[in-house]
Amino acid sequence: MENTVSQRPAKKTDNNANRTEYYVQLTVAIVIGLVGVFIRFVPDVLPSLDQMTFMFSLIANLLVVVASIIAFKVVFEILGFGKNKS
Repeated sequence: MENTVSQRPAKKTDNNANRTEYYVQLTVAIVIGLVGVFIRFVPDVLPSLDQMTFMFSLIANLLVVVASIIAFKVVFEILGFGKNKS
């Protein structure tokens, strides 16, 4: 039996989700978030810093918020909702 399926050219896509800069930015966001989480628990490990629990929590919460903003920004750029639509 003869093969009747015609060869079609590869599909060209214009998405740029595989750009390296997105992965680097997401990695940076993850690292910032993890640092924030670990900073939150420093007073639990070092009892001498127990007086500064509020400061460590504040710094940790700020780092987690910054990491979340970076991550959401990158994800929305990947999905095409970013400013750079070229």
